[in-house]
Amino acid sequence: MNQKILTHLSRADAVLGGLIRAVGPCKLPPPEDCHPFQVLAQAIAHQQLNGTAANTILKRLIDSCGQGTFPTPRMVLEAPVESLRAAGFSFAKVAALKDLAAKTLAAVVPDGAALMELSDEEIIARLTQVRGIGRWTVEMLLIFQLRRPDVLPVDDFGVRGGFRAAYGLARMPRPKPLALWGERWKPFRTTAAWYLWRALELKRAGTLPAPAERIRLPRLKKRRRAARPAAARKAARRKPRAGTAAHARRTSPGAPRSARSAPRSPHARKARKAR
Repeated sequence: MNQKILTHLSRADAVLGGLIRAVGPCKLPPPEDCHPFQVLAQAIAHQQLNGTAANTILKRLIDSCGQGTFPTPRMVLEAPVESLRAAGFSFAKVAALKDLAAKTLAAVVPDGAALMELSDEEIIARLTQVRGIGRWTVEMLLIFQLRRPDVLPVDDFGVRGGFRAAYGLARMPRPKPLALWGERWKPFRTTAAWYLWRALELKRAGTLPAPAERIRLPRLKKRRRAARPAAARKAARRKPRAGTAAHARRTSPGAPRSARSAPRSPHARKARKAR
């Protein structure tokens, strides 16, 4: 890891600097050859399952659908639903796999070479069009497959939990305030995220350093409701609420006309005054 990156993060954030010194050099593995279809298919298999169960399902997929190699998008698209179900995929995951295969063949999901030419946000926009693929899944691909340097997965429980532990917060930070705080880590937010993951490991081991300073996350301004025009407010006050007796009298088809507050003629009003 380039010392320039660690120096930048330490100067930008004293608490993160203390964490960096406690953990040592960042050990993100080198980037791998990225095959988007295979990576996303594996991600679908791992959803809501432990690693052992997901790998078993993927092995069955390779044996039954790919004849010993990872199946191509065409193979998955043409595979009967029953065979994918027999491999262990739920109906929802079968639908996601089929959609992934179709969008790969339609070039919505690009191949590895084309993916490398896109920006982070372009990749997120393209891949999240696939059923069952969310932003977090694509962010993991950006970090561990493409090794993009400036990705901060603020929805990741480990990143949020590590931030809470390292900075001594009483509560789990919300994603938006965490994203605002992380602006100071640009353009190396991927490295910052890696250190936040390590913070949880240090906490479990009892070696997490105390934060160098106390911080307060940015507060987001609450949106106020737009004020309604005066005429609309008056109309709302005059209109009886549904479920009230007045509303029932006005709207009941069988109620007498007078009970429904029908407009009275001038003669009717004079006669009423006379009574």
